[in-house]
Amino acid sequence: MSEVVFYARPGCPFCTMLRADLQRRGLPFRERDIWKDPEAAAAVRAAAGGNETVPTVNVGSRWMVNPPAEDVLAAVAEQAPELLPKG
Repeated sequence: MSEVVFYARPGCPFCTMLRADLQRRGLPFRERDIWKDPEAAAAVRAAAGGNETVPTVNVGSRWMVNPPAEDVLAAVAEQAPELLPKG
């Protein structure tokens, strides 16, 4: 089963905004802190051209760096439609 993985770091205002938007829309996701998780930081660097740019979101084979919520939902619809909120 696919999942939405949200890569963030403490104090990131862009992370805070996207997190709140995804929660408001009812989308389930797993969050990984790139400051506490070296594997998460490496994954973000691989997706963001060597930078630790957050928020970065992974859904299936899709990686998105600092995406709007609409792009995350579109990726979920394509990669893991079973995760879309009902209603």
